[in-house]
Amino acid sequence: MEKSYLKRIRVPDKPGVYFFLGAKKKILYIGKATSLKQRIRSYFTDNIQEKRSTLIEKMIQEAKSIEFTETDSVLEALILETNLIRSHKPFYNTRSKDDKSFNHLIITNETYPRVLVVRGKDVTEKYTDNEIKYHFGPFPSGALFKDALKIVRKLFQYYDTDRPVGTEKNRLGKGKIDFNKQIGLFPKQIDKQEYNRTIKHITLFFQGKKKELLQELEREMHTYASKELFEEANRVKKQIFALKHIQDISLIKSDLKAYRDDRNLRIEAYDIAHLQGDNMVGVMTVVESGQTLSSEYRKFKINDICKANDVAALKQVLERRLQHTEWPMPQIVVVDGSTAQKNAAEKVLKDHHLVIPVVGVVKNEKHKPVRLIGQSKLLQMHKDEILLANSESHRFAIAYHRQKQRKQHLL
Repeated sequence: MEKSYLKRIRVPDKPGVYFFLGAKKKILYIGKATSLKQRIRSYFTDNIQEKRSTLIEKMIQEAKSIEFTETDSVLEALILETNLIRSHKPFYNTRSKDDKSFNHLIITNETYPRVLVVRGKDVTEKYTDNEIKYHFGPFPSGALFKDALKIVRKLFQYYDTDRPVGTEKNRLGKGKIDFNKQIGLFPKQIDKQEYNRTIKHITLFFQGKKKELLQELEREMHTYASKELFEEANRVKKQIFALKHIQDISLIKSDLKAYRDDRNLRIEAYDIAHLQGDNMVGVMTVVESGQTLSSEYRKFKINDICKANDVAALKQVLERRLQHTEWPMPQIVVVDGSTAQKNAAEKVLKDHHLVIPVVGVVKNEKHKPVRLIGQSKLLQMHKDEILLANSESHRFAIAYHRQKQRKQHLL
């Protein structure tokens, strides 16, 4: 698809969800935007591969048309995007994503249902199908989702206790619930029917059925008014107004920051593990947009290096990794070590005519990070993601090394 295509469509400067479509209207990619006009335009820059990824560049080449749906707020765009991706599973959304580390929202099947944020891997490990009444997600951007829930909580108060409501074991647990009721986090009413009505409202909202939700609230308001329950009617009236005028300024800022700073930012981290040169292995771990992608972790057996030589092993791992041109290229490479490892990685990248910044993570005798070596601006912007990628590479390398040792002892 060429940039000239944009002249044929009128894209509004409004929040919403956009669709890149391929042949026969096949959905290739779904995204959300604070401004549909600006976000769609951003895909048609000369250096899209560098700014986004090789995968996105390929998607644009395959795309035949673009469609979009406006929403009243960024929050609704976030929810609509999540529901559509889950329903349609577009190839270019799911190609490099591992939703086991992403946030999911579940509503428990209990007397007083709880609204809980759960990691993807814990949805099936910690809960059975019978324990989950509703399930929404995954939500890839953790920061954005956190801000979204703050807005939802202002509209509807719900329980998110560690244990089912009413099963608290001590005074501390009960006191925490009472305190959260006083500050407006938990619902003040204890009426089961009233609370289940609130859960229904939250469910409709996360299903993207705002119109249906508003109609239901309107009916409730009129019912309260007809019974002269004016305080309750006024409360519902305020909810209706808030829903029609969602104040998601913080969400807009988070969305713009996530797009500007971490737009599909892929960090690859490398580490070497061995026991005085024996059973030497190397690994690659991936963090993308602040989330670990365990499905893209890779293991490398080190060949023809008989003694402890971490630098030589790192070179070999990087050389073999770069042979896989089908893998998305990283925007940052992280190595475990100091100047020697950093220089070795930069030499391999240079030999392959690649300009990718390298960060070295220097450790102390307890293998704890004490210093980062690299471009100061890069370190300032992405320190947390760099340390996460490095921590994952160390953990993954040790696990792989121990696995090899166990196999050797069994022979």
